[in-house]
Amino acid sequence: MTPDQFVAKWRNIQLKEKAGYVEHFTDLCRVVDHPTPAEADPAGHFFAFEAGATKQGGGQGWADVWYKGHFAIEYKGPDGNLARAYSQLLQYRESLQNPPLLIVCNLQEIVIHTNFTNSVKAIITLTLEDLLTSAGLTALRNLFYHPEAFRPQITAAQVTEEAATHFARLATHLGKWSYPPHAIAHYSIRLLFCLFAEDIALLPHNLFTRIVENGRQDARRFNQQARQLFAAMAEGANFGEHTIRWFNGGLFDGADVLEMDSEGVDLLQRIAQLDWSSIEPSIFGTLFTRSLDPDQRARLGAQYTSKADIVLIVEPVLMAPLRKAWKAVQVEAQQLAQKRDRATTRAAATQANQALNQCILAFAAKLATTRVLDPACGSGNFLYVALRLLLDLWKEVALFAGELGLPMLSPLPGLAPSPAQLYGIEINDYAHELAQATVWIGYLQWLHDNGYGFPSDPVLKPLDTIQQMDAILAFDEQGKPVEPAWPEAEVIVGEPAVFGR
Repeated sequence: MTPDQFVAKWRNIQLKEKAGYVEHFTDLCRVVDHPTPAEADPAGHFFAFEAGATKQGGGQGWADVWYKGHFAIEYKGPDGNLARAYSQLLQYRESLQNPPLLIVCNLQEIVIHTNFTNSVKAIITLTLEDLLTSAGLTALRNLFYHPEAFRPQITAAQVTEEAATHFARLATHLGKWSYPPHAIAHYSIRLLFCLFAEDIALLPHNLFTRIVENGRQDARRFNQQARQLFAAMAEGANFGEHTIRWFNGGLFDGADVLEMDSEGVDLLQRIAQLDWSSIEPSIFGTLFTRSLDPDQRARLGAQYTSKADIVLIVEPVLMAPLRKAWKAVQVEAQQLAQKRDRATTRAAATQANQALNQCILAFAAKLATTRVLDPACGSGNFLYVALRLLLDLWKEVALFAGELGLPMLSPLPGLAPSPAQLYGIEINDYAHELAQATVWIGYLQWLHDNGYGFPSDPVLKPLDTIQQMDAILAFDEQGKPVEPAWPEAEVIVGEPAVFGR
């Protein structure tokens, strides 16, 4: 089949999803001269329609098309909700061995979401008209023959480094107007959170970017609209035609802004062009502390502890014992599942299923209540990585529960790992505030990237567990030096160089 024939056939098709997707995908195979699933893999081991997948919230689902090591595709009809289709794929992807490309299609458009690790996420849309071009046809062929061609060349770390550099310029500019450094830091964190929030759909798409664009010709307009938006985020209110969620958490505790001139808005406009959804939280805090703290700005390009290095430290201390316990829980759970499935009476099956459910819930609760302390937490990078590893293991538990036919596990605080179980001590006020932002941005990013939605309002809760104090020295009422009290925790993590001092 030629591209012209394909486009002519599918241009005006109004078939429902189920009625059209098998033929549509078969035609795509014909266009790029690739075997269909039945031709390439009659047994359906690596290339199949209706590929069985366990939903991460429990229960069984089916991806419309799956090609191991290449892609998973979810189809909708011409008027179908492709955002919902993508959320479905996020639910399936672990069961489908994390294909590098997650694709949604409504018979008129093919929307490709990259799913590579350690890269920014990219979205590529191919329309029917695109398939009539050389570039569009090459992209279609790459889906089947060369999925690596879609790997973004820029990494999340590079995006984060660029963002910190731009914010350092903005902070330097604001400093010329005699704003106190701490006011500049707090305001800058508000700005960067807004950019992050709009890129993961916590704020309406491009809302803050449009405010910045509109303010380039009139800085007073930007300052006024930013003040109105912050007020809405502080309480949860309307902003124009948009209903804004309640954020607060201390970051949006009022509507204060630092008045910016046109040069400052221009600097912010450049920052807004970055992909803030792909920011790397494990280095975010360190780089932004350097960019916002005047005393550290000269160190912006200096070496920092990478995520891989942090994992090397956190994994054996925090995760190794939990993974060992999880293996034992899996064995017990499988035995209980076999007992349930072999039960000869409904009462016996119910009793075994309840024991199985309690077994899984007890381990999930252990993950949600393990307290992690970093007594020199800096900007929160070790705490973020600890939370991410706990969440990843919790998701593995949730998938396992679904495979055993149990009810969904919900990533709610108390039922799943959350920022509330992280404890930190930091004396530097720039780092202290950024540690809270790092943890929240990392947590919200994980929920978004894994298709779990977002927390209930307020979106940001105060992280009183991260304290600003000296972890080594305190003074009693008489002014005598005493050992400060540390929060209780099951695990202590942190930078080895700090503990070695």
